[in-house]
Amino acid sequence: MEEARSFDALGLSDARRTAIQALGWVTPTPIQWKAIPPALEGRDVVGIAQTGTGKTGAFMIASLERIREGEGLQVLILCPTRELALQVAEDAKELATGTGFRVGDVVGGVGYGPQIEALKKGYEIVTATPGRFNDHVDRGNVDLSRLRILILDEADRMLDMGFRPQIESVLRKSPKGRQTMLFSATMPNGVHALALQITKDPAWVEATPSGTTAEGIEEVVYTVRPDNKPELLVRLLRDPSWNQVLVFTRTKAGAEVLRGRLQREGIHVDSLHADRPMQQRTKALERFAAGEVTVLVATDVAQRGLDVEGISHVVNYDVPLDPEDYVHRIGRTGRAGAIGTAITFVTGGDLGQLKSIELRLGRTLERRSVPEFDYAGTSGEQKDRDRNPHSRSGRRIGTRSVGELTDEELAALLDHSR
Repeated sequence: MEEARSFDALGLSDARRTAIQALGWVTPTPIQWKAIPPALEGRDVVGIAQTGTGKTGAFMIASLERIREGEGLQVLILCPTRELALQVAEDAKELATGTGFRVGDVVGGVGYGPQIEALKKGYEIVTATPGRFNDHVDRGNVDLSRLRILILDEADRMLDMGFRPQIESVLRKSPKGRQTMLFSATMPNGVHALALQITKDPAWVEATPSGTTAEGIEEVVYTVRPDNKPELLVRLLRDPSWNQVLVFTRTKAGAEVLRGRLQREGIHVDSLHADRPMQQRTKALERFAAGEVTVLVATDVAQRGLDVEGISHVVNYDVPLDPEDYVHRIGRTGRAGAIGTAITFVTGGDLGQLKSIELRLGRTLERRSVPEFDYAGTSGEQKDRDRNPHSRSGRRIGTRSVGELTDEELAALLDHSR
């Protein structure tokens, strides 16, 4: 039987327990239960858990218990994206309720003025992206002499994005006796090597196997013709239970095209991608979190940085190229024990990528089909539109791409005995 868990059993301060209760958290998540005790002791921690399992709460609760007000910058959290840094800052402010701790964010895409002010005033907690933070370090705006805790959040993503030089620069300029915590959804060789390099006798805690998805997420695949994806999405969005939906596209241009299409259908929608100014991106997140828009169309800039309560559905409008990205995308729903649904649109040309995802997960995803949209069950009217009268084949396959062929047509094409 699983050990009974409670935040009271962790020996937290009254202020922290009050803040946790105000957030509606009843029991620690597995990663919190395993990571908070060694972190409270001041030990270095390496935490491995998939997205949406409460990693931010794990390192922030412990950090807030170990610092003092008015003693300058003591906690620095480095994050791979602006969105994640801003979200972690908001979480830190909520957990710091009832205290005088000040929380600042240092990210790119916005002016330097407010960031310089926060750094000069010695905010106790700062969340930052590595590039912008190093800019401030180089300009002499940061005093790291009193830094007690350095946290690398989503370390695998930061290395993927090429931030290792900036991370190492911060490490060199930080006090040797600091506490270091590294959290990551996956533990590839590069992250494992970094963890060994920057920590001293760390507590290794793992809530779930690296790269697995959270419990409570229903995962479904819809097979669909490429040109039918917009209509299928609109059809699904008409379901009242789809009340807060995050849709992932592969490209920024694709996100904008889809946003326009959904707007024409009368759907309240906004978009989030790197081509939009930071102010617009922040506004889109705020509108989505507040329920002013029911659909947010995003590129992978949001796959880890977005933490909005109550996302009912995640839609992989385009299949992710990397199986790990699939895990992180769908982790935006079903967070911290909630229930959610992840939908993936798969065309004939995506079958190889789908197989890679299933191999990575170690299981087969459920298939569903809406016949009039399915590449393997196209309606007669659609077939008539697709016929090429100048086809060089008796089966009238013509010059269509493999991704557009029905199963029967593809079998005929590959049957060399004919």
